[in-house]
Amino acid sequence: MMRFRTAAVILLLALGPMRAAQAQDVVVFAAASLKNALDDAAHAFERQGGAPVKISYAASSQLAKQIDSGAPADIFISADLDWMNYAQQHNLIQPAMRKDLLGNRLVLVAPAGSGVKIDIKPGFGLVAMLNGGRLAMADPASVPAGKYGKAALQKLGLWDAVAPHVAGAENVRAALLYVDRKETPLGIVYATDAASDPNVEIAGVFPENTHPPIIYPVALTAASKNPNAPKFLAFLESPAAAPAFERQGFTVLGAGGAK
Repeated sequence: MMRFRTAAVILLLALGPMRAAQAQDVVVFAAASLKNALDDAAHAFERQGGAPVKISYAASSQLAKQIDSGAPADIFISADLDWMNYAQQHNLIQPAMRKDLLGNRLVLVAPAGSGVKIDIKPGFGLVAMLNGGRLAMADPASVPAGKYGKAALQKLGLWDAVAPHVAGAENVRAALLYVDRKETPLGIVYATDAASDPNVEIAGVFPENTHPPIIYPVALTAASKNPNAPKFLAFLESPAAAPAFERQGFTVLGAGGAK
């Protein structure tokens, strides 16, 4: 009897670390524009028996700097290549575990029911359309959505005239809220943000040739030792996760969807 008890104790001790690893939460730092889609993907992963996923949403610039300052994260998903490149240059991610995950479109939104329809083309009268109001944008100096928006307005020859009328926000979801609450008549956000909010409508779509391609790269962080993190990363890249992103209007890149 003693031998069986001893063996049982040894087995429990051996299983202890394994159980702890299985239960370890996956911590994800993700661009704010991913919230609805990534929440759905995380829930799908958990329903399949995956470890719990905890997600912190903010501007990609803020998240990259937080990781650089030692914030604990297993996975980083940026809304542009620049901040993932920053993370890689500062040895914050595992380059071999970096992939381009999603694509998006840039749009001009107005409050729902406004009926505003804008043909976005060089020199269009954006300042006049603001009618004394402001243009909501994520911070064009650092936040990906704001940087894409500034690039598009520069390409269209409008940035110098529009810049004094910009209402800057800390991230793209905050910019969306300005329009949602009718604090600004127009805003520049991603198409997926517009789809997530019934209180706004798309007034116009920026031509893709007016700004760099909108790509969301994902990577494991260099500091992560969580055995569950690669499993969630693999899930995000799989066809099983694609519907969560496609429902919100993202283009799934690579193996998970259309290239």
